[in-house]
Amino acid sequence: MKISTRNVGDVKILDVSGKITLGEDTAELRNEVKTLLKNGQKKIVLNLADVNYIDSSGLGELVSCHVTADSQGAKLKLLNLTKKLRELMAITKLLTVFETYEDEASALASFK
Repeated sequence: MKISTRNVGDVKILDVSGKITLGEDTAELRNEVKTLLKNGQKKIVLNLADVNYIDSSGLGELVSCHVTADSQGAKLKLLNLTKKLRELMAITKLLTVFETYEDEASALASFK
């Protein structure tokens, strides 16, 4: 898994690519989100367009990041879910937990 970060206004976008699986991948994502929160970031978008595989640990990590952000008064939203990931999140009812967006402009506008 690779994560690159960028700012668009006061929103931090994490472009995630590769696999989100048990082990270093989930720890890397968790640490990145926790660092942003520790530094006062309140608006975070995870761009998952280039995630080609996620296991149950990866899904759990997304939930954990969401809960951690929420508990600190921040918002974490998901962008560009692949068809497979959207189906998986629908089956597990996680689509009801997250705000998800199909395009970056909509995700950014949702923070206003």
